[in-house]
Amino acid sequence: MDLVRLDMEVNPTKLDYYGDMSKLQSKSTLISDCKGDDGRRALILESTIFHPQGGGQPSDTGVITVADSDFKFIVQDVRSKNGIVFHYGVVESSGGDFEILLEKGKEVVLCVDESRRVLNSRLHSAGHLLDVCIQAVGLGHLESGKGYHFPDGPYVEYKGSVPQNEVQSKAKELELEANALISKGGKVFVAVLPYEEASELCGGCLPGYIPKGSTPRIVKLGDKPGCPCGGTHVSDITEIVSMKVSQIRTKKGMTKVFYTVGA
Repeated sequence: MDLVRLDMEVNPTKLDYYGDMSKLQSKSTLISDCKGDDGRRALILESTIFHPQGGGQPSDTGVITVADSDFKFIVQDVRSKNGIVFHYGVVESSGGDFEILLEKGKEVVLCVDESRRVLNSRLHSAGHLLDVCIQAVGLGHLESGKGYHFPDGPYVEYKGSVPQNEVQSKAKELELEANALISKGGKVFVAVLPYEEASELCGGCLPGYIPKGSTPRIVKLGDKPGCPCGGTHVSDITEIVSMKVSQIRTKKGMTKVFYTVGA
């Protein structure tokens, strides 16, 4: 099916993980079995618990099956385009007629890889924790920008500089502050809220890219100010386990803070 036509014909995918990030298995309805822009096979569903890559967070992986059959679709990558979530992967099955099994309206079962979801959620939550710690250690002049919360080298990038002679000391201060907060713990609040209520939870204002009158999804770590985010997170700060600030690097007015989380 042509993706341009698909974008016009299919309703946005309902994101079930928005409301319950601990849910790792669910049922949904198949909308389409198609090919993506790069030729990969993709399944489009009415709803999904799979987090698509975005916001600096890698996608979930896992399996989609059809009840009462040996059909198994290995989800290798998940992407979102114009609100439609594409589950990319390969069919792994011992037999059966795929065209019949993948007819529109078929009920399917979604299973997310738990270990990958947990790690991604911990890394993403740790990135938000860094923002809190930046303020606490006297680096409030840094303006938070993009984050890269992938296991191969997570970091948060900030607009602004840290003097070279303070880099090591500030890295240590950030690490101590982060681990103190992790040890203390605190519930992580995540909800889709009306604009005014969301703004209040985020310290009285929202970033300019959030349209007024919209209903942004907000994440709030313990009693700290919240921020807009569409990713998955831990339910309590203690689940991050521990944090190591491995490096602070400033270049051309931008600062990257690299970190890892404990096993």
